[in-house]
Amino acid sequence: MTVWDDLVGQERVVEQLTAAARAARATVLAGRSGQAAAGASGGANGVVNASLMTHAWLFTGPPGAGQVTAARAFAAALQCTSPDLDLGGTPGCGFCDGCHTVMAESHADVKFVRSDGLSIGVGDMRDLVLRASSYPTGGRWSVILIDAAHRLTEAAANALLKGVEEPSPRTVWLLCAPSVQDTLPTIRSRCRHLVLRTPAAEAVADLLVRRDGVEPGLARLAAQAGQGDVERARRLALDEQARSRRLEVLRIPLEVGDIGGCLAAAQRLVDTAKADAEALAVTRDAKETDDLKAAYGAADGGKTPRGMAGAVKELEKRQKSRATRTRRETLGLALLDLLGFYRDVLALQLGATGTLANQDQRAALDRIAAAGPPEGTLRRIEAVLACRQALDRNVDPLLAVEAMTVALRAG
Repeated sequence: MTVWDDLVGQERVVEQLTAAARAARATVLAGRSGQAAAGASGGANGVVNASLMTHAWLFTGPPGAGQVTAARAFAAALQCTSPDLDLGGTPGCGFCDGCHTVMAESHADVKFVRSDGLSIGVGDMRDLVLRASSYPTGGRWSVILIDAAHRLTEAAANALLKGVEEPSPRTVWLLCAPSVQDTLPTIRSRCRHLVLRTPAAEAVADLLVRRDGVEPGLARLAAQAGQGDVERARRLALDEQARSRRLEVLRIPLEVGDIGGCLAAAQRLVDTAKADAEALAVTRDAKETDDLKAAYGAADGGKTPRGMAGAVKELEKRQKSRATRTRRETLGLALLDLLGFYRDVLALQLGATGTLANQDQRAALDRIAAAGPPEGTLRRIEAVLACRQALDRNVDPLLAVEAMTVALRAG
């Protein structure tokens, strides 16, 4: 199984990245031998097109399309050491030590940057730019993968610009963001931009069956409900609680017949998101706190070492920020389910052909579709989108969701 197998429906992107990885390998070999590495690219007459490789890449696409998956696979291909490469094989075999350690996120020359909180600060980014100036320990490439480049603060983005403007010879920056507009113009102008598309439900279902052993019928339902989001589809296929939460969300359009129902539905949605965040935090937060105390030599509950109190306070701050982000992400998934529901309603009202994302809820879809005109459905879709914008602007979640459910009732 190669590192590219999890990239569903992204054949054009895979083709570009494998060509770049071949060119990158040729560059490394040429640097070691002092001459062009004929045949390393697998191209005609063994000629390497150096323009295929660059020092900075920007991966964008809709939620779940696989921006981070593509970036991680590319990082693995850059570190691939398969002996088949000398025979023209494709970089990213998935079995060599380079591929395996990158995919396991343990490779010494590949740094994965994630933000547990709502943003990535300037201090972290300055450390990364400093790291980028060093030579890779393995002598191949130093790769820095930022899986949420849109969460960079303005100061952090300016710090990143310094590293991208003056790249080290063997450093590659891989930035992932929802859209090109989510990054500074000065940064995106220095990156090669790859756009991933929403994969077809059939391709996602095939992946779930092949990779995760999901029963075909369940895989098809999860792929349709996931609306092109591979990881969302995987959670729905493997997690019964995720399927139950989805069904609760899809009950909302049937429960907003009066103001009491609107408020009750909003409260339940917010409480569910909070409970999910707390359940996720209980084990992880406790482990992080215990590990920190152990690092300071205070795991046995003895006297608090000097400096530990400040470190614990900083950890609690990060954990609180992460919990807020988790609640927002849970609410965001619920709102995506609602959008999919009303999109299906609109499709039925307009007589559109094609597969519905929520085919398993056909009775509810028919009921809502028959209850009003398409114009009302469009207004409901706008209400869900307005709720998402309000959450992005730090509006109190309960107030934002209550305003949405009341608007859903009004139509």
